[in-house]
Amino acid sequence: MADADASPNRGVMIVLAYLWPLALVPLLMERHDPDLQWHARHGLVLMMAELLLVLVYLAIASVVSLASLGLGTLLIILLVFGWIGVLALHVMAIVKGVNGTRLIVPRLSHYAER
Repeated sequence: MADADASPNRGVMIVLAYLWPLALVPLLMERHDPDLQWHARHGLVLMMAELLLVLVYLAIASVVSLASLGLGTLLIILLVFGWIGVLALHVMAIVKGVNGTRLIVPRLSHYAER
């Protein structure tokens, strides 16, 4: 990306791009910056994938909890570690974005191109 096209708020906008619904801020406000637009769309794609995974996970964990309380409790505890992984993914995406590169998530990131 050329420096002439760079937004003065680029770092803040990239952080917002990976904070779930706040990705709409750079998506709507920084239309002239294609790189910021990509990061905002990528943040929204990640948000949708994470929400879908959480819903599926909670449905499975709920059914398993009814069948076996111990295993269900273990699955809920694993959810905490899953959220730590999601947080790490977002931090890596923010750091790479601020440094001028992109974090490519296999099978997901290509949706940000659309």
